[in-house]
Amino acid sequence: MFSKFIHLHEKRLELEAKLSDPAMLAKQTEYRRLAKEHAHVAKMDDLYAEYQKTVEQLHENQQLLLHESDDEMLAMIKSDVAELNDRQVSLEQQLKILLLPADPNDQKNILLEIRAGTGGDEAALFAADLFRMYSRYAESQGWKIEVLSSSAIGIGGFKEVIAMIKGEQVYSRLKYESGVHRVQRVPETEAQGRIHTSAVTVAVMPEAEEVELQIQPNDLRIDIFRSSGPGGQSVNTTDSAVRITHLPTGMIVICQDEKSQHKNKDAAMRVMRARLLAKLQQEQDDQISATRKSQIGSGDRSERIRTYNFPQGRVSDHRINLTLYKIEEIMLGKIDELLDPLLSHYQAEALKTIQ
Repeated sequence: MFSKFIHLHEKRLELEAKLSDPAMLAKQTEYRRLAKEHAHVAKMDDLYAEYQKTVEQLHENQQLLLHESDDEMLAMIKSDVAELNDRQVSLEQQLKILLLPADPNDQKNILLEIRAGTGGDEAALFAADLFRMYSRYAESQGWKIEVLSSSAIGIGGFKEVIAMIKGEQVYSRLKYESGVHRVQRVPETEAQGRIHTSAVTVAVMPEAEEVELQIQPNDLRIDIFRSSGPGGQSVNTTDSAVRITHLPTGMIVICQDEKSQHKNKDAAMRVMRARLLAKLQQEQDDQISATRKSQIGSGDRSERIRTYNFPQGRVSDHRINLTLYKIEEIMLGKIDELLDPLLSHYQAEALKTIQ
């Protein structure tokens, strides 16, 4: 099973030789690609070397058990064998994960779309809460976040907010956040103190580069108009807002947050490319696997991947039956305890196909 790793060290040395070539410094794009490949190969090489060393030590200790007669030494060797067995199993699991087909999007930046679903103003307020949660998590990871488009309501919520998040492994960490997030809490505007249930949809899409997706100019209709704020009032005296319609699919993107028409058009095109790429990938995935679920549903209360129950102080992820009574920490952006079990779950599911 691990034959793939046998020649890794040779590959590592080959890459190191290329990276040390002075001529490579003039080829920054190629240098970055090789540096990234080297980091990946070095990680696998180190892990496989540790695995080989563990297997060798385990074999040596098992041989010692056959010839040792001293009870105290036997106890020590048996303890070492048990520890080495556990380490071998752990390393095998890590190596199997490295054998899984790499998701080509894992290294990409993402477009994060959050929309208020069922629940009116309360859903819009929770959309803003979720956006703050992801923003704080992004900051903790050293990622950069840029709002491309937003539709605010007067009391501090969002009907919709679209942001670009840039950094290392952004998509790989957040790709399982797509879906309907349900909230149960007493709204600030509710005088009777009744618990309301609302829903917000989250979509996480890898950023699409122009080379990946060719959009024909004739397939686009671009309209320019004056920006508007909550209630529809004009907030700009110039026609800077941009609406782009992709005619073949009917997909529409509106960006009006910037005062510059050029910046709004650029942001709208980035959103359009990401949505079209996500649509194309969804169609391809549906052809390959009929069991793959759509990223998000209609925003109805009954369709959810996660529930945030404020009166009980809990957050429950329904895909893996995980419940954490840490809602305050989670809303502050401390979401690794949600993300890590999700990643482990989907890795375990994928490992079943190669075992």
